[in-house]
Amino acid sequence: MSFSQFPLAEPLLEAIKLLGFSQATEIQQLAIPAILANQDILASAQTGTGKTAGFGLPILQCLLDDEKRLNESASLAPVRALILVPTRELALQVHAAIVSYGQLTSLTAGIVYGGVSIEAQQAKLSQGVDLLVATPGRLLDHLRRGSLSLGHLKHLVFDEADRMLDMGFKDEIQAVVAQLPTKRQTMLFSATLDESVLALSSTLLNAPKRLEVGQTNSASQDIEQRVYAVDSDKKFALLSHLIVTGNWQQVLVFSRKKVAADKLAERLSASGISANAFHGDLSQGNREAVLNGFKQGEISVLVATDVAARGIDINSLSYVVNYELPFVAEDYVHRIGRTGRAGNKGVAVTLFCEEDALLLEEVEILLDKRLPQQWLPGFEPDLTKMSLSGKNSQSAQKRRAKQRGRRGKR
Repeated sequence: MSFSQFPLAEPLLEAIKLLGFSQATEIQQLAIPAILANQDILASAQTGTGKTAGFGLPILQCLLDDEKRLNESASLAPVRALILVPTRELALQVHAAIVSYGQLTSLTAGIVYGGVSIEAQQAKLSQGVDLLVATPGRLLDHLRRGSLSLGHLKHLVFDEADRMLDMGFKDEIQAVVAQLPTKRQTMLFSATLDESVLALSSTLLNAPKRLEVGQTNSASQDIEQRVYAVDSDKKFALLSHLIVTGNWQQVLVFSRKKVAADKLAERLSASGISANAFHGDLSQGNREAVLNGFKQGEISVLVATDVAARGIDINSLSYVVNYELPFVAEDYVHRIGRTGRAGNKGVAVTLFCEEDALLLEEVEILLDKRLPQQWLPGFEPDLTKMSLSGKNSQSAQKRRAKQRGRRGKR
């Protein structure tokens, strides 16, 4: 479906052409008409499906249609649309996208997030913005300072709502919502729709239209998933081997902890592979510098934690490596969703050792599919360390899945 088939203003359509977009993705085809019809939205879509344009374009259109303007001399910023996101990186990404969509209009977009000067943000807000992209904590800081008012808000978006809840923003979300007009349009986008997300949506949305793109908690068909069995003391050697022999130029490697990410990046650098850690302990300036270096090819390997990586948006990223499996199976889907985006092919590699057997089992249950293990010559696992109990068999997985289903109904 062409974007020209949507009732969008000419400046928006021209901007879309300048950005090189022609055909709308599935989530855009579903979301744009519903949002233009002023419906509340509950949407589940994998990362890389184009959801930012799916809500950004129709919201900009609604703002253009709303010819009523607030008094230019008002001391508080007349925000009419608010997009809440969980991380600074995602805030920057979404804001940049919104600005590009509205580049040929007179609409203004602002951004607020932690880790940088609040006074500088306050000065920009005082000039007035039509749309604001914000992280929950910093938004509350501005509300307490009186930097802006949400009394005129008409459109509210929660982007990556599942991650916001995972990061413990439930109280902040409730505090923000308490200051919003009850009459508004609310849209909630999430990669997964678990119980916590559905519970949140029931308190925020009014008769929402539910949109689902692809199977919830599933991986994109454009991602090839590989599992290499290896002893834990050979993991680093195998990772280096894969990067060097495969001539991998851009690799996103996941570690569970910040300290482990630092150590792994240091070991890779010492072995001659350009690598940097990427996590929340880095200053905002360092995070932006590292991410830019990775995007420009100056850094070959980015070793990231789950939370930090949620803001990474590189359509051409070909390789993701789970150096350690996540403790939460849903995070596996989020991790590998960094590759195989926008119709591109991607490879997700998991370095699996015996102590991760239960974690791999949880991932396979979530995906409802087996992830066959491969052995690479020279890196074969020690069979004397491998469990032969069958705890990771397909039948065992099905039994446990049924047990979880029964527990969930109690």
